[in-house]
Amino acid sequence: MRQALEAAKPVFWKNPGRLPLDAARSRLSVSLEDIRAAADRLARFAPLLAARFPGELAATGGVIESDLLPLGDWAAQGLPPGDTVWLKADHLLPVAGSVKARGGFHAVLCVAESLALAAGLLPGPEADTRALATDATRGFFAGHTLSVGSTGNLGLSIGILGRALGFAVTVHMSAEAKAWKKEKLRSAGATVVEHAGDYAAACAVARVQAAGDARNHFIDDENSLDLFLGYAVAGLRLPDQLAAKGMEVSPDRPLCLHLPCGVGGAPGGIALGARYALGDAALSVFIEPAQAPCMLWGLASGRHEGADIREMGLSGATLADGLAVPRPSGLVAGLMEHVVDALATVAEADLPRLVARARQEEGLRLEPSAAAALAGPAMARTARLPALAGRPATHIAWATGGGMLPDADFAAVLALAGEGR
Repeated sequence: MRQALEAAKPVFWKNPGRLPLDAARSRLSVSLEDIRAAADRLARFAPLLAARFPGELAATGGVIESDLLPLGDWAAQGLPPGDTVWLKADHLLPVAGSVKARGGFHAVLCVAESLALAAGLLPGPEADTRALATDATRGFFAGHTLSVGSTGNLGLSIGILGRALGFAVTVHMSAEAKAWKKEKLRSAGATVVEHAGDYAAACAVARVQAAGDARNHFIDDENSLDLFLGYAVAGLRLPDQLAAKGMEVSPDRPLCLHLPCGVGGAPGGIALGARYALGDAALSVFIEPAQAPCMLWGLASGRHEGADIREMGLSGATLADGLAVPRPSGLVAGLMEHVVDALATVAEADLPRLVARARQEEGLRLEPSAAAALAGPAMARTARLPALAGRPATHIAWATGGGMLPDADFAAVLALAGEGR
C-alpha cells in the first residue's frame, strides 16, 4: 500500500482494528454522555446565537443544522439496486458555511461559558445565555483572545462567532490558504497571520504564542476535545433526521457515511456520534486527497500523529485545501483506531470533475474538499467493504463546505474540469 500512497494513486484501506461498539466502548476516551453534554451546551446557547445572528438563525431558534438531500441516479452509478445516496448539506450551514460550524462554535462557547461563569456574567450553567448579548459582556470578552491554526473553514467559524461575542481573534494560516477566506476573516475583524510553512507549522506557532498567556485561548484543531465533541453532535442528531426522511438503519440496511478528512476532528466526531446513536450498522469511510492521506497513513502505520505524509515524498499540496494536512490528530487517530471502517484516497484530477458533476446534476456549489465525499460510495462497493456485503445500503456523502465559495473561485475549479459557468 505504501507504494500506491507514494505514487498518489487512489487507495481503499479497510481498517483491521474496527471493533463492535460493545467491545470498543472501554477503549474510547469519549463517551456518549460527553457528546450529550455538548449537545446540551449548544441547546443552551441557541438563544444567544439567534440573538447574535438573527438573519441566519432566528427561524431555527439558534440551532445550527443542515438538511439531508436525496441525490439522483447519477450518484448511485455502479452501486447495486436498492442502494441510495444522500447529501448532508453542511456546505449550506448558516453563519459559517461549513462542517466546522458545529465544532468551532462549540469550542468558542466553551471558552465563553467558562469565562462568563467565573466572572459572574452568568449566574449558573442553566441561566439564559442571552444575558451575554450585551455591550458590557462584549467589552469583557474583548480582553481575551481566541487563537487557532486553520486551513480556512475552522478559522472562519472561530473568527465569525468569536468576533460576534466580542473576543479578539487571531487565525494562523499558511500562505497558500484561500485568499477569500482570509479576507472574510479580516472583514469580520479577526487578525490573520500568514505563515510560509504549511498548516502544521501555522498551528505550532499559534500553540507556542498562546502558551503561558491566560488571556489567549488557543483552540487546538489537532488536540481539542471541545472541537471534537461539537462535531460529534451531528452524528447524535442523525437518527431524528433519518426518521424524518422515512429511513431506517439496521444490520440488514446499514448506513455508510462518507466523510472528507483532514486532521480528522470533524469526520472523527461525526463517525463516533453516529456509532453511539445508531450502533454497529452505522459505518464510516474517511475520504482524503491522494496528495495528503495523513489519517490513512497514521492509522495504517500504527504511528498516529507520529506519521507524516512528507516522509513518503508527498507535499500535501492539493486542490482540496481544507484537507491539506501532513499529520493526523493524535486524539482522533486514537479514537478512530477502533471506530472507522475504512479510509480512501481520491486522485487529484478527480476532484474538479466531482465538483463539476455535482454542479451539473444537482446545481450544487461544493468545495473540492467536500466533493471528494462523492467518490466514496462506489469505492466502498468496489472494495467490497464487508459490512455492505449482500445488503442494500444508505450512503450519505457529507458536503463539508462550499456554499460561501466566491463565483470566481468556483469558476476556476470548474475550468479545471473543462466546464464553464
